[in-house]
Amino acid sequence: MTKLNKALSLIILVLIAVSCKKDRDTNFTLNGHIKGIKKGVVYLQKNGDSSDIVDLDSVQIQGEPNFSLHTNIDEPILMYLKLFKNDGEEHYIPFFADKGITEINTTLKNFNFDAKIKGAKQQDLLNEYTDMITKFNNQNLDLMQANFIAQKDNDTIALDSIIRRSNNLIKRKYAFIIQFAMNNKNSAIAPYIALYEMPNANPKYIDSVYYALNDTIKNSFYGKKLNDIISNRNSAAE
Repeated sequence: MTKLNKALSLIILVLIAVSCKKDRDTNFTLNGHIKGIKKGVVYLQKNGDSSDIVDLDSVQIQGEPNFSLHTNIDEPILMYLKLFKNDGEEHYIPFFADKGITEINTTLKNFNFDAKIKGAKQQDLLNEYTDMITKFNNQNLDLMQANFIAQKDNDTIALDSIIRRSNNLIKRKYAFIIQFAMNNKNSAIAPYIALYEMPNANPKYIDSVYYALNDTIKNSFYGKKLNDIISNRNSAAE
């Protein structure tokens, strides 16, 4: 064996050892597959203490569509799978992670929209939530199109009907969001939704979600953030 071959073999062994050590030292693994990818970099990310995004792990892809990313987490939290493919655009898949293994299968062509995520039970709830929100949003798009046609035709009767239906849709959407959070008060998804999906809701509904949480969820990452929002709002009102 030549010196070059020996050196290459040593490098490979070191990389394998480092990879195995990383697997042992972390409690979360993201296994991913991106159909159609030939080259790029994938990142495992989360929100930092401020609004910054923090890189937790990364892998360079060279022809192999399968990859694994690793980190340590203390509790369920929203993370991001980011793909960099040097096209000047940002490509993210948000997902709820918990200790253990999460699997994400997607495509290069529709990286975000084709994502199939299997893992934490909080992610299952997030999938259920986003599926329903998508239905509301699609109904809103239909109403916007109908409104455009009614305005073009100067059909005031149709416009009045569309406005009523639109207002009713908004009420039903917010009612669903609030009820979904309340129905899942024992999950980290509840304070997360109250924080990021109810910005224009009446404060009493946000308070209701928080006070319905059990102590474990109140002391979770999102539970504490929700408490801070409520406390700051109450202090400002005094």
